[in-house]
Amino acid sequence: MNALLKAKSAYTAANASTKTTTDYEYDIVARATQNLLAAHKTASAKKGAEGFAVLAEALHKNRKMWTIFEVDLAAKENQLPQDVKENLFYLAEFTRQHTSKVLSRKANVRALIEVNMAVLRGLRSGAT
Repeated sequence: MNALLKAKSAYTAANASTKTTTDYEYDIVARATQNLLAAHKTASAKKGAEGFAVLAEALHKNRKMWTIFEVDLAAKENQLPQDVKENLFYLAEFTRQHTSKVLSRKANVRALIEVNMAVLRGLRSGAT
């Protein structure tokens, strides 16, 4: 193995171990938010079943993410402060209800994107 490959592999290993749980959470929420934004754009551009199917898939993934967060929040091991947990449970419930409204075409996806963006800002600022 030459020196360049050794340096690259050493840097990669060191870089991989510095990611925190918050960094992973941020990445997950950011990906879900990007999917919602792209799906909203697609649904707006492609009216009808094809556009709606793309939006429905993104909504499903976002709702699944929030369900996983709820399970984690309910775990005894979760060390977030109680008020933060309560706020996140509220957002998860709002997301579940609003997603149903979007799927029944009674609401817009924008509120879900805004919720995720607020969570991203909180994660980036280090709020707990």
